[in-house]
Amino acid sequence: MTLGRLSDIQRLAWLRLARTETVGPVAFDHLLARYGTPERALSALPDLSRKGGRAVPLALPTRETIERELEAGEKLGARLICGCEPDFPPRLAALDPPPPVLWALGRAELLSEPSIAIVGARIASAAGQRFARQLATDLGTAGYVIVSGMARGIDGAAHEGALTTGTVAVLGGGVGDIYPPEHDKLYARLAAEGCVVSESAPDRRAQAKDFPRRNRIISGLSQGVVVVEAELKSGSLITARLAAEQGRDVFAVPGSPLDPRSKGTNDLIRQGAILCEGAEDVLRSLAGESRLRERDRGYDAEPPADIDADALRERVAALLSPTPVSRNDLIRAVAAPTSAVMAALVELSLAGRAEFVDGGLVAGL
Repeated sequence: MTLGRLSDIQRLAWLRLARTETVGPVAFDHLLARYGTPERALSALPDLSRKGGRAVPLALPTRETIERELEAGEKLGARLICGCEPDFPPRLAALDPPPPVLWALGRAELLSEPSIAIVGARIASAAGQRFARQLATDLGTAGYVIVSGMARGIDGAAHEGALTTGTVAVLGGGVGDIYPPEHDKLYARLAAEGCVVSESAPDRRAQAKDFPRRNRIISGLSQGVVVVEAELKSGSLITARLAAEQGRDVFAVPGSPLDPRSKGTNDLIRQGAILCEGAEDVLRSLAGESRLRERDRGYDAEPPADIDADALRERVAALLSPTPVSRNDLIRAVAAPTSAVMAALVELSLAGRAEFVDGGLVAGL
């Protein structure tokens, strides 16, 4: 779809497709490319889900449900930004695939400014919080918006350090979900002076499964991610991995080998992350950054007519297992055109026989 502001009717259809059961960013991206508009994609969904083998008819969100979401956002003073609109953040638009929608509360223009993410442990040391706060202040003074997740510990300290220069909080729940509750004053300042964003409905309460999606947006909005403190099994390391997959710089603050909160950051450095002892390290690395390239879809949206779609779909289904596999590996294994494999995957996902995870991996259910 051509970039431009959507009408109210188009916006409702766009959001309705994005909120349809089993339609995540990968399926949304393929459906829009294949059918051209969300209205045509919505019309095709029941038939696609039947082809995939769905026993129970696919339930599309009602118009009333979508209107209630739009009203909830309007009541909060938030804006819905759809992925085809010109003010959708360009770094997010370059992801493969981008999130279909964002709700933004506050200064939405910050989402397109040069930005750095600072993330780390929730149960952070006093020294780690002090470092994150000062790093955010220094990078903010240098002209970067600071992106984080409004969590306890490092995230909160990073936001506090950048309130006067510009900061964005990406939430797992909706933009109206203040979590943790003790950050209510920070949330109020972020909504007034910075920006609070989420791809979830405004009144949604955060669930565990929402945080990997949240982390993907934190890294996707940013030119680089700094991890201040993190244990070896930490959500911050997921953000770092996603950043690396997205082609962003990953920075890690070294720490004492005696502190478990330094195990993750020290391991990142061991794996090739850029050592960060202050803002100069970040600024030096980003000084030579190339311009963001537009995403290249790399395949025709419509599957070839001479493909036996039913046989291909079952071949793809047979290759899926509970172990995630990349789309590229699956396409190579099937040895069929990308557009045809993507069509089969979308039909299987609509039928509940496959699931897209991490935005680009496929796992059998």
